[in-house]
Amino acid sequence: MSLKILYEDNQLIVAVKPAGVLSQSDGTDKADMLTIIKDYVKVKYDKPGAVYIGLVHRLDANVGGVMVFARTSKAAARLSEAIRDHEFAKRYYAVVEGAIPVGTSGTLIDRLSKDETARTAIIVADDAGREAVLDYTSLGIVRKDARDRTLVDVKLHSGRFHQIRAQFANAGHPLVGDTKYGGAPAGRAVLALHAVELSFEHPVTGAQLVFRDLPTSGPFAKFKIPAL
Repeated sequence: MSLKILYEDNQLIVAVKPAGVLSQSDGTDKADMLTIIKDYVKVKYDKPGAVYIGLVHRLDANVGGVMVFARTSKAAARLSEAIRDHEFAKRYYAVVEGAIPVGTSGTLIDRLSKDETARTAIIVADDAGREAVLDYTSLGIVRKDARDRTLVDVKLHSGRFHQIRAQFANAGHPLVGDTKYGGAPAGRAVLALHAVELSFEHPVTGAQLVFRDLPTSGPFAKFKIPAL
């Protein structure tokens, strides 16, 4: 696998996870980003013994996009704190079923609960679950196999399990390829969701960092993908 590095210093490595690659090992022989990054550091810097890389956030296996990894325990702790304090901004592009008029913007607010058995997120009553909030803007519509599909720009205000997938499905627009939530198959077990932007403060210097990567293949290939 060709590793796409967006940034690295002695505290951080920012890389692009391809769809289909795990964020961390599940105990099988499937490729995972944590191991790939460790191997990269070990070889590049000729590190003897075990290499420390901290995993501070995850992307689902069938989701691609920008990920940040910590090279020190201090960086890992500070990045994790930034995520808890909602100082770690995440932006996604998704392709959803149905037509949402281009230029339409909105906010989805729901409460989510996690079904541990089915490994899904469930929309629940107001007095249960955890609040999930996201903003979206429609960027384009294409028609394929007599079905409309919409490219949306999504900004998360919370980071719940399967949040984007569950909220858009509940709104009547499941993600393309997300058969678990009612979406049409997209082939190669790829989900039409890509982490296009991460922004956060450097855990040591305090500098504001922004990293971007645009999707160009799979369900995104039919769209003119706007620059960020």
